[in-house]
Amino acid sequence: MSKATKSTDLVYQLKITLRGIRPPIWRRVLVLGKFNLFRLHEVIQIAMGWTDSHLHQFIIDGELYGVPDLDDWEPVRDERRYSLIKIAPQEKRKFSYEYDFGDSWEHDILVEKILAPEPRVAYPVCIKGKRACPPEDVGGIWGYEEFLEAIRDPQHEEHDSFLEWLGEAFDPERCDLKEINEGLREVNRTRR
Repeated sequence: MSKATKSTDLVYQLKITLRGIRPPIWRRVLVLGKFNLFRLHEVIQIAMGWTDSHLHQFIIDGELYGVPDLDDWEPVRDERRYSLIKIAPQEKRKFSYEYDFGDSWEHDILVEKILAPEPRVAYPVCIKGKRACPPEDVGGIWGYEEFLEAIRDPQHEEHDSFLEWLGEAFDPERCDLKEINEGLREVNRTRR
């Protein structure tokens, strides 16, 4: 990394892994270090394939970060005030992201590398990933396992009802980087 690179221009390579599912569902993204946690939340939603229909929070060193609300049970730090540079100043830093407190989708986030930006690259960008995100409201890890069992077996008593509920085909092995990056570019356009 050159000395001319300002700390606000650093690029973070993050690996985001959905906890508790085997084989793993994960994404590797490049984001600017100046992104606040709310912006990172938006990146995670698109990269993983969630629809941002539920509450979320980050858990960093035992502290909760989110959008504070009068109904919060515990103190929540305002995620809009904390950048990646501030909460993860070095590589190998780990923290968590939880989405949908009912289904409780927990994600492990690892800062794999901190890099200098490349010219003509629009960040954020997803550079790799494996497997499809579970459908929203499927019932967490156990509901997802039941869902997969049912859609794979046409004789399963819930097969037809799950397919009807979903409304489209579902391939658990699919991870479309082109589609993810189109979504990330759209977020950049709406933020300008």
